[in-house]
Amino acid sequence: MWVDSAMDLDAAENRTWFALRLGDRFLDPTIGAEFQEHGRDVFSFEILEKLEDDVTPMAVRGLLKDKKAEWVGKLGARRLSPG
Repeated sequence: MWVDSAMDLDAAENRTWFALRLGDRFLDPTIGAEFQEHGRDVFSFEILEKLEDDVTPMAVRGLLKDKKAEWVGKLGARRLSPG
């Protein structure tokens, strides 16, 4: 299980599948290996949480970073990408 955060969820999903097909070196290497071995069909992309609409633009990046760390800890997951 891997966790990431993004401001645009649809774009993040498209970017992730594209990066996996290309073998992007910035993604966690374990997901690349699993993707190459098992293919796209065994993976799912799930939204774990959305930020409230009233979050100020200046707070979004920090809050996303905090939420990513929180979900990694809760799920015992790996970070999909650094940060």
